[in-house]
Amino acid sequence: MSDLTFSQPERRNFLIPALVVAVIVAVAVALIYFFLPHRVADLTVTHVADLPTHTVFATGSKVVGAQDESQDDFYVLATVRIDDRLKVPLFINDITGTLTTQDGTDLTTSAVEKGDIPAVYMAFPALKPLAGPPLLRESEILPGDSAEGMVLLHYSATEAAWKQRKAASVTIDFYHQGPLTVAIPQP
Repeated sequence: MSDLTFSQPERRNFLIPALVVAVIVAVAVALIYFFLPHRVADLTVTHVADLPTHTVFATGSKVVGAQDESQDDFYVLATVRIDDRLKVPLFINDITGTLTTQDGTDLTTSAVEKGDIPAVYMAFPALKPLAGPPLLRESEILPGDSAEGMVLLHYSATEAAWKQRKAASVTIDFYHQGPLTVAIPQP
């Protein structure tokens, strides 16, 4: 019978292959960090106009004690600029605005759609001179390019609530990227 030997093969040193892998990973991370933009886009508010409205709805009733109904609305026309920093185009999905009142209540509204803007101008003609070309949903912003346009926001609030607000912002939601939010500056 043969002699049993329990010898083991010599162990390999994995230090050099591990260092090579670590250097390759570090180079890849550095290339990604330096050559890809850190932000999807820059979003800025370049101009803000507003229009408070107070509408009284006559009841036309001759019943004693019947009173006319009234409604306060506040329109904000914010001109926003989007600068695409990526190497791919951006596509706008939705545009919203949020108003945080003095008591902390958040009022969120979607921007007025392109097809509804003429009806709003007809109902409130004082808005038309304040308006500019709208920033539209489904717009494409090419790589390295920018888009600028007016966002029309409607809040069921008073002028006093707007002036005493804690915060107000516009959020642009993109199809293939995360949303961007920018504050509407106080005057």
